[in-house]
Amino acid sequence: MNINSDSSVAVFGELLLRVSTQTDNFINSDRGISIYAGGSEANVASSLAGMGTKVSYISCIPDNQLTGQALNALEQREIDISKCLFSGDRLGLYFLLSANGLSKGDVVYDRKFSSFSMLRTGMIDWDTLLEGHSWFHWTALTPALNVHLVDVCHEALSVAKKKGLTISVDLNYRNKLWNYGKQPIDVMPDLVSYCDVIMGNIWAANTMLGTPVDTSLDRDTSKTTYLEHATASAEAIFKNFSQCKHIAYTFRFMDAPNHNLFYGTYHTKQANFFSETYETQRVIDRIGSGDAFMGGLIHALTTHKSDQQVVDMATSAGFKKLFVKGDLGDGSY
Repeated sequence: MNINSDSSVAVFGELLLRVSTQTDNFINSDRGISIYAGGSEANVASSLAGMGTKVSYISCIPDNQLTGQALNALEQREIDISKCLFSGDRLGLYFLLSANGLSKGDVVYDRKFSSFSMLRTGMIDWDTLLEGHSWFHWTALTPALNVHLVDVCHEALSVAKKKGLTISVDLNYRNKLWNYGKQPIDVMPDLVSYCDVIMGNIWAANTMLGTPVDTSLDRDTSKTTYLEHATASAEAIFKNFSQCKHIAYTFRFMDAPNHNLFYGTYHTKQANFFSETYETQRVIDRIGSGDAFMGGLIHALTTHKSDQQVVDMATSAGFKKLFVKGDLGDGSY
């Protein structure tokens, strides 16, 4: 696949606000709350922009002052926000019920009836918006919201493919979002069939694409074994999705709030590549580390890094996000 080194990446997804506290006690916190602009796709766009990749962000958002402040956070990172559609009345929210994601707390989503969730086919002129871009990125979070957004994804992916864009997907799996009568396996294979680049983990690939996974794998499983299973999972995807040419997986383990292990894998049809294992006893914010990995992956591919450099750059970017406050990364790697 010929990837343009002068790529302009279009990223599509819901702009969210994250509400969190500095403690795990959300209701009775006496330290107030913090609000951050975010959303997986915005995080990827931020990571890419920080690495120097030209990137546009496409979303559907309400026209109000709160939205303006969130967009300003993206614009300050030199992300093109001119492709956003203004419609509807509210931004989606999510409440992080653990301090900075540093414990196994919960997330409460408030995304129903948001401007983005009300998108329908025909509302976005994809042919015009994607003009001048060479890459289109989306995530499994969008079709998780409702059946209408499945159709919107089909619409966008069809146009992107016709225009010859490289298409990437992150198999973000959030079980709380799939609550409209469809399971990921009912929806994702058709959408992923458009994709050249697939990123996620072996468990999400199993849930969304039906690839095999050993249910006995756990925290005590050796890295060598995990790498073998990642390779087998990637081989199954290559077999079932002929369009796909690049696959990357993350492995992230949290033994304690501040103790994290992080490594990644990268697979082509010819070979498999693995990163070193990163470990830290100091974490500032876990949210968005997978998105930073995705940003590093796209940046490495568009700048024609070697195969080993691809996984090294992506993993380094994901790991370094652990030390950046808020959802949006800064593009360090």
